[in-house]
Amino acid sequence: MIRVLVTGAGGRMGREVVRAVTEAPGMEVVGCVDTAAAGVRVDDGSGTPLVCAMNVAETLLATGPDVMVDFTQPDAVESNLRAALSAGVHCVVGTTGVSEDRLAQIWFEAKTDACLFYAPNFSIGGVLMMQFAKQAARHFPHVEIVELHHDRKADAPSGTAVRTARLVAEARGTVPDIQGKDTEHVDGARGALVEGIPVHSVRLPGFTAHQEVVFGGPGEVLTIRHDSMDRSSFMPGVVLAIRKVGSMTGLVVGLEKLLEGCE
Repeated sequence: MIRVLVTGAGGRMGREVVRAVTEAPGMEVVGCVDTAAAGVRVDDGSGTPLVCAMNVAETLLATGPDVMVDFTQPDAVESNLRAALSAGVHCVVGTTGVSEDRLAQIWFEAKTDACLFYAPNFSIGGVLMMQFAKQAARHFPHVEIVELHHDRKADAPSGTAVRTARLVAEARGTVPDIQGKDTEHVDGARGALVEGIPVHSVRLPGFTAHQEVVFGGPGEVLTIRHDSMDRSSFMPGVVLAIRKVGSMTGLVVGLEKLLEGCE
């Protein structure tokens, strides 16, 4: 059995992770941590509620997990990772807002063989959307990204948008001028530049997680869009990462690394 500790277990994503791990064969939740919900009971789907603890280091020591899954906040994830990696516990991270360079530094400073796996998006469709955008960028250098999330999301632009922009920038051969950026009447009207690509962030009640990558060419437009209507869409990717993380080391970024047939 793969023993799993879930941090941020009292949040909406954390609760989904607890249920998904409990339902998955070959793994079990051995502990839950949430500093904002200490003492709160989390239903694991089996009828056995788990109580959220307050302290990550103490819970790591008490439960002895193989893997820690973190869906918390940018200001909390770094200390959680340091504690887990220093204890030799593999980490699966979905918390966005921390740069890949910073994650690499955290892993290096821990002096560990454990793997730090980070994915800005754990949905299979979301990962395919990013890969398709990377392919399209070789032929359509003119591109913009529109990402739409719920109004309580902690970061903007989203980690998925940042990752998409990076993949597109790596793939496209030329960087065209951004039309209209120099004539903005209001700062930001043409979006924020990420890797030289305009990114537009929408934050409204009713959304979960949505993104479209819009490519323009002579006489045609190509739009690649993905919609996560429910947080359950992320769980197959989380479970896959939990199964695979023990066979890797170092910082590994992107769920596509775990999917067959993706570059």
